[in-house]
Amino acid sequence: MSFYSVLTYFLGGYTALVVALYMLSAVFPAAAFAARTLAAYISLIICAIYGALASIVLRILGREQIAQWTTGRAFKYIMGFTTGVTFEVIDPKHHLETVRPAVFVGNHQTELDVLMLGCMFPKYCSVTAKKSLKKLPFLGWFMTLSGTVFIDRKNTKDARGAMAGAAREIQQRKQSVYMFPEGTRSYAKEPELLPFKKGAFHLAVQAGVPIVPVVVANYSHVLYIKNFVFKSGKIPVKVLDPIPTTGLTPEDVDELTRSTRDLMLREMVALTEKVRNKPIAVPATSGDGVVHASGVDATLS
Repeated sequence: MSFYSVLTYFLGGYTALVVALYMLSAVFPAAAFAARTLAAYISLIICAIYGALASIVLRILGREQIAQWTTGRAFKYIMGFTTGVTFEVIDPKHHLETVRPAVFVGNHQTELDVLMLGCMFPKYCSVTAKKSLKKLPFLGWFMTLSGTVFIDRKNTKDARGAMAGAAREIQQRKQSVYMFPEGTRSYAKEPELLPFKKGAFHLAVQAGVPIVPVVVANYSHVLYIKNFVFKSGKIPVKVLDPIPTTGLTPEDVDELTRSTRDLMLREMVALTEKVRNKPIAVPATSGDGVVHASGVDATLS
C-alpha cells in the first residue's frame, strides 16, 4: 500500500471519527470536547506542515519575517471551520499595524491561545519558545524556519545569549516578539493572572522598544479542560496602548512588570464582564504579582 493510500485512509477515518463525535454530542455533550480536540489537533498539524513549506519559500524570498503571520491566519480560518472557535480582535487605534518593533505581552490561559495568536498576530513578529519544542516534528521545523527565538532555560548563559539575540533582532530588523509573561498556562475558570516573570520586560528595556499589552477575556465558557468543556464561540481580545520604555534601566523593570500586570488584570476583568454581562470583582494579588528570583527565572519568561 502506497504512502498516499495510507494517508488517504487515515484522513478519511479521522474525519469520519470527528463527524461521528460531533453528531453524538447532541446526546452526549462530552463528545463535543473530543470532537473539537481531535479537530484542533489535525488543524494544527496541517497548518504546521503548511507553515514549514511557507517558511522555506518565504526565506528564499527574504520574507521569512511574515511566515508566522501567514501561518497563523491559515490556522484561524481552518479552526473556525473545524471547531467553530475564533477570537475577535479589538484594536481601535490599529496598534497591531502601526507599532513596530515592540514586545507584545499577553495572558496565557490554555492551548487555545495558539489560535488567539493566529487571529491577532501582527506581521513582522515572532514568538519565543522553549528549546525543547525545536525537536517536535512539523511544529518545531516551522518554528525554526520562521525565526522563532528559542530559549534554553536549563542554561543561564545560553538563555541570556538568546535574549541578547532577540534584542538585536528587534533593533536591526524591526522585528517584534510576542511573549506570555506568566510563563505557563493558568487554566483558570475565572479571570486571573499568574505572577509575571520579567523576561519580556527586560527584553523591551534592553531593546528600547515599547511594551504592547494584549488582553484576552476569560474563555472558560468555551474551553475548560477540567470539566471537558469545548464549545464553539467568539472570544474578544483587546490590544492596549503601548507602554514606552525609553530611558528605563534594569532597575525599573520590577515596577514596569508590576504596573503592566495590574493594568492587564483590570482590563481582563472588564472584558470578561462584557462577555458574561455581569460584574466581576478584581481578584486579589498575593505580593506584587512579580516573580522575584535569580538566574534564568528572573530574566526569562
